Amino acid sequence: PSWLGSVPINFGDSAARTIKADEWCTLVTVHLPLALISLWGTTQANPRNNDGPDLRVVLDHTMDLVSAVYLACARTTSDDCAATYRAYISSYVGKLKTIYPTFSVRPNHHASFHIYDYLMLFGPVHSWWSFPFERLIGMLQRLPKNHKSGLP
Repeated sequence: PSWLGSVPINFGDSAARTIKADEWCTLVTVHLPLALISLWGTTQANPRNNDGPDLRVVLDHTMDLVSAVYLACARTTSDDCAATYRAYISSYVGKLKTIYPTFSVRPNHHASFHIYDYLMLFGPVHSWWSFPFERLIGMLQRLPKNHKSGLP
């Protein structure tokens, strides 16, 4: 659809550029669920992969994250949406150690719980996100880093 942002065609290649927040959102809420459901959502899918976790459990766990991201990135929000976001992110983070026993929870997992507070305080994410700052960071990343003025 024309309203849906695209993801770079060479995403995943070493030569690909860093993708932006909106592209991550499209990747996580559209492309990733479709790919994983087609791979792991069927009953014919291999239930275990090399003594790893059950792929259906991993799919359901990933869908908790996808649902949380979808709700967090929605153009409108409500108290119920914020509470549902909190339930999905809590489920996702809560199951990380069960599904991936060697995984260590990171600070961004803690920070994801505060998005609930921000949704309640400030409304939809698109009204307070940091696109201008992301753009500035992208411009700074393109500056020469060889401590010489002019071209790199």
